[in-house]
Amino acid sequence: MEEVLSRAREVAEEAEVFFISAEETQVHFETNRLKHMQSTQQTSLALRLVRDGKIGYAITTAPGNGQALVESALETARFGTVARFQLPAMTSYPSIDVYSADVESVPLEKMIGLGEEMVAAITEHTLGILCAAQVSRGVSSVRLMNSRGGQAQYRKSHFSLAIEGTLINGTDMLFVGDGASSCKPILDSKPVSVNVIQQLELARNQAVIATGAMPVIFTSHGVASALIMPLMAAFNGKTVLEGASPVGRRLGKKVFDSALSLYDDPTLGYRPHSRPCDDEGVPSRRTPLIEAGKVTGFLYDLQTAALAGKQSTGHGGRVQGGLPAPAPSTFVIPPGDAAFEEMVQDMKEGLVVEQLMGAEQGNVLGGDFSGNVLLGYKVENGKIAGRVKNTMVSGNVYQLLKEIAAVGSEARWVGGFLQTPPLYFPRLSVASEGGGA
Repeated sequence: MEEVLSRAREVAEEAEVFFISAEETQVHFETNRLKHMQSTQQTSLALRLVRDGKIGYAITTAPGNGQALVESALETARFGTVARFQLPAMTSYPSIDVYSADVESVPLEKMIGLGEEMVAAITEHTLGILCAAQVSRGVSSVRLMNSRGGQAQYRKSHFSLAIEGTLINGTDMLFVGDGASSCKPILDSKPVSVNVIQQLELARNQAVIATGAMPVIFTSHGVASALIMPLMAAFNGKTVLEGASPVGRRLGKKVFDSALSLYDDPTLGYRPHSRPCDDEGVPSRRTPLIEAGKVTGFLYDLQTAALAGKQSTGHGGRVQGGLPAPAPSTFVIPPGDAAFEEMVQDMKEGLVVEQLMGAEQGNVLGGDFSGNVLLGYKVENGKIAGRVKNTMVSGNVYQLLKEIAAVGSEARWVGGFLQTPPLYFPRLSVASEGGGA
């Protein structure tokens, strides 16, 4: 890295070198049996420089020829975007716990055992169900340095387990699943299995739901599958800069229900997307996006922030070592005070959405979504009556979030990137085949 940076400084006004090395071991189960195990290693070295005021960039997965990397970056700078940012100088970073040496010492036999435990728990509960499971562990090392003296280095570990089940009965297909992830080892698979078994219990009976507007509860998984992607796009500083964000001009204004708050926090300990700094060396910090319904901020990297006349929020992210762009780390919706059972009991007739399929195919920037309920339950007179089939929900995220009946009191992590409680809405459009009008 030092050699590449030294060469780049001789021919460019500014330069930055980013190095990442990652190792991962995965154990896969298919159709209730161990399918295969694999270990992978990836290394990349990226160079970003500014030559004649323009950005040049090059990346290699085989570090060794520093001069070739510099020449490639210089070539792209001829056609590059005008640089508006200034690379950060040496600074201090918050101490964030994202590495556990215990992850590397988890034996392969234990990983296989965790997968077998999950599969056994689900198949013993429901005969005929076919399960696919995965257990993985890994460690990555990140290092960056730039021509202004800025530099950062840290290691991160991750451990995850997940299981999905499919139960086929003629033309009827039931899908269930859950998972967990952390920077520390997860050595107890029971919480994941218990959640899947609960889904199977709730789905034991089938129920027909009417077509029309009705109350809907999105569980934590439901929120992740239906509502979060439009918000991630809307609060991205680049989307705001381009004028495409529905909330871009609403800073400081009340856009959502007062019960809703949202922030991005890469400083949370032992979360897979936490880190002491972003991929440009800007210190991590919690960034409020929505506070009591008011829009309070957006996510910026160095270039986007400079173009917008703002400061970077420490959200410069790189996909596979590519050029930095604004990216969320860990979205958090704080819990409210309503128990899930209380929300269900409040419904005379309604729907609980556990998993929505296809919502991301709508107008994401506009907030429109429409998707098939992959897993959901009908509520009758304050009780879950059974699983619904051939049912769709549709709406607009921004309209939906203007009126929230209740925010759940128990928040869950979903996919390692989102912590959210269930959200209860007084009305949403539901269309069911055979449900009438």
